[in-house]
Amino acid sequence: MVGQLLGLVSYGLGVYCFFQKDDRKLKMFMFVLQFNNCLHFALLGAPTAVLSSLLAVVRTGLSLKTSSRLVAWFFIAFSVALGAWLVEKPLDWLPVIGACIGTYALFCLTGIQMRLAFLVGACFWLANNIAVGSIGGTLLEVTLISVNSSTIIRLWLAKRR
Repeated sequence: MVGQLLGLVSYGLGVYCFFQKDDRKLKMFMFVLQFNNCLHFALLGAPTAVLSSLLAVVRTGLSLKTSSRLVAWFFIAFSVALGAWLVEKPLDWLPVIGACIGTYALFCLTGIQMRLAFLVGACFWLANNIAVGSIGGTLLEVTLISVNSSTIIRLWLAKRR
C-alpha cells in the first residue's frame, strides 16, 4: 500500500517535472522524482528498478553540474554492469535500458533532443512498471509520454517563431 502511494507521489512529481521548458528546472525536479522512485520500487520488491533509480538520482545530480560525455558513458557502463549482476529475467533489463537512455539524454542532449530521448526511455520504464505491477509508475509513464510530447511540441513551436 505504501509502495503504491509513493508511486502516486512519483506521478505528481513527474508530471510537474516534464511540464518544465527550462532544462535545469526539469533536471532539479527529476532528481526529487528519482529519489522517490527508489523508495517506491524498493517497497515493490523490484531490485533492478531500485538500482536504476538510485543511479538516476546520482546521475541527475551530477548532470546539474556537468554535461560531460565521459561521465555519461561511465554511468551507462556502470548501469549495464550492475544490471547484468542483478538481472534474473529478460524483463529486468527494461529499467536498465530506460536508465541508460535517460543518462545519455541528461549529459549529452538539450532541449527537444533531450526530451525525445526521455520519451524513448519512458517507453522502457512504462513496460517495466506494467511488468512489476506499479500502478502509480504506469500512470506516471503514460502521462509523462503525453506531457513530454506536449512540451516537445511547445518548444518546437516556440523555436519556429
